Amino acid sequence: MSFSYAGSNVKGGFLMPHILIVEDDTDINNSTAEYLRRKGCLCSQAFSGTEGRLLWQTGGADLLLVDLMLPGLSGSELIKGIRRSSRVPVIVLSAKTELSDKVELLGLGADDYLTKPYQLEELWARILVQLRHMSAAPSGELLCFRDWVLNLEEMTLTAAGQPVNLTAHEFKIVELLAGRPKRVFTKQQIYEAVWQEAYAVEDKTITVHISNIRAKLRPSGTDGYIQTVWGIGFKLAEARA
Repeated sequence: MSFSYAGSNVKGGFLMPHILIVEDDTDINNSTAEYLRRKGCLCSQAFSGTEGRLLWQTGGADLLLVDLMLPGLSGSELIKGIRRSSRVPVIVLSAKTELSDKVELLGLGADDYLTKPYQLEELWARILVQLRHMSAAPSGELLCFRDWVLNLEEMTLTAAGQPVNLTAHEFKIVELLAGRPKRVFTKQQIYEAVWQEAYAVEDKTITVHISNIRAKLRPSGTDGYIQTVWGIGFKLAEARA
C-alpha cells in the first residue's frame, strides 16, 4: 500500500496520520484506537465532546472520528465548531440509522457517516478514502524542514548538505517530527507510532534515540532543531525571524 496525504508519503503500513477519536464508550474508543495504531496511525482519544474540542484546539488532527451522543458538548456541536475554521475530514460514528439523521449530519459538515455497530475493516477503508481526498498534490518522496532533506523512499537524511547515517527507527522518529514540526509529541506517541507496540512508562528508548540522533546531527550544526519540551516530549524548533 502506498499513498500520500498532506505532503507525507505512506508506505507498507508506516502511516502517520493523526486520528482524533471522540467517543464516550470506553470499549469502542479503546478498541478503535488499538486497531488504528496497528495500522500505523497516531491516535488521540477523547471521551466527551468537551475533551474532544480541547484536544483538537491544542493538538489538531488529520481526521476525526466523532460520536453524536457525547457528554458535555454534543458531537454535532463539536463538528459545527470545527467547521468554522477547518476542513479536516470528519467521520461520524452513531447508532442512529434514520436517513434524515445522516442527511442532517452531512449538512453540518461531516464527510462520512458510519452506523454502529461497525466493522473496523470498513472504518479503515473509509478513513483511507478521506485521507486520499485530502491529498491535493501528487505523492512526493522528499520531506524538507529548514536545512533537513529527508528522502522518504530511500530513508536517508541530508542535514545542511551533509549525509546523516540514521538507523531505521531514528529515521522514522525524524520523519514523524518533520512531518508536523509545530506539534509536540510525547514519548508514548513517538514510541507507539514508530515501534507499533504499547509503550512502557519507564522505558528510556525514546530518550536514548533522541540523544543519538542529536549526536549524529551535531557535525551539521542542526542538532538544536530537536527541542525538548520539558514534562511533555519533543518538537522541532522553527527558524527565528
